[in-house]
Amino acid sequence: MSQKNDTTILVLALLITVGLAGGGVWWFTGLKNRASDPRGTDSNSQTTPAQGYNQNSPSSNFSPVKTFAQIQNVPQALVSYGGSTSWSPIRQEVDALIQVVWPDFKLRYTQHPTKPPGSTTGIEMLLNDQLAFVQSSRSIKDTEYEQAQQKGFTLKQIPVAIDGIAIAVNPTLNIPGLTVTQLKQIYTGKITNWNEVGGSNLAIVAYSRRPEDSGSVEFFIDNILNGEKFADNVSFIPTTTEALRLVANNLGAIYYGSAPQVVPQCQIKSIAIANQEAEFIPPYQEPWVSREECPTKRNQLNQAAFRSGAYPITRRLFIIVKQNGQIDQQAGEAYAQLLLSDQGQDLIEKAGFVRIR
Repeated sequence: MSQKNDTTILVLALLITVGLAGGGVWWFTGLKNRASDPRGTDSNSQTTPAQGYNQNSPSSNFSPVKTFAQIQNVPQALVSYGGSTSWSPIRQEVDALIQVVWPDFKLRYTQHPTKPPGSTTGIEMLLNDQLAFVQSSRSIKDTEYEQAQQKGFTLKQIPVAIDGIAIAVNPTLNIPGLTVTQLKQIYTGKITNWNEVGGSNLAIVAYSRRPEDSGSVEFFIDNILNGEKFADNVSFIPTTTEALRLVANNLGAIYYGSAPQVVPQCQIKSIAIANQEAEFIPPYQEPWVSREECPTKRNQLNQAAFRSGAYPITRRLFIIVKQNGQIDQQAGEAYAQLLLSDQGQDLIEKAGFVRIR
């Protein structure tokens, strides 16, 4: 009996020793793999910081760092990216400082050779391997997810900021504001004169960018027009700059665009918007700065109303990342993490957008 017990004890001790040794090898191997993976964790894990950012998860799931210098896994490469024109103020504020901190992470904004720049054009270029990542003012469409899967990779959207859509009119137009319903009726042709919404007897001239070029337009169609088509009398203009110039020179004109591109402009007026019969909320901080006072003073964005949701037309801005396990994915995720750092969020706010965290 004693010999049998001694044998059992020896076998158990041997099993424990092997188990501990195997566990140590597994732990060390896993640690080595996680250290070498460009995303910072096991490539099969679903809990990497950037993977927390999909269309169903908020940015608060990620615990960002304070400064650009603390971001890890920033690639040393020349990176082509493109997309939304609404992002222009962010590019001006953020990209130059990223290059100072990470000079080997060379960012090159790239436009389509023949099509106007925009979210839709940028995602198309991403799907065609012309860009590493995209700055988008709208969510990814189901058809775009499907196209990516057919090409052997997936797309991921990472929200990094909040933007408002501002409505621009001629400064001489005297109306208290528009409801979201009235705005829809103007762009679907049901309201054609400003006297129908409390203004003077003046024909409405509606401007928009083309849906195939702009994420802002697609957002407007989905969320304001509820999928309805633009009226035949809506004129399509290639750029926001040109559209605002037309609004400034046409008493009956109206246009919509990203609030940081619209609200500070001197030659137009952005108007208050209301949900149904609720209170009119301006996209600017009151009191409104008149054209005569501009540019010495400029209207500032009503960021508190955008952040709280009191202003009716807000949206999230996304980085669209190609999940292919290559440098494109590493670059897109690194750029998103830079924007989600405390320093990045401060610069986003400085650019006129609302920080997402």
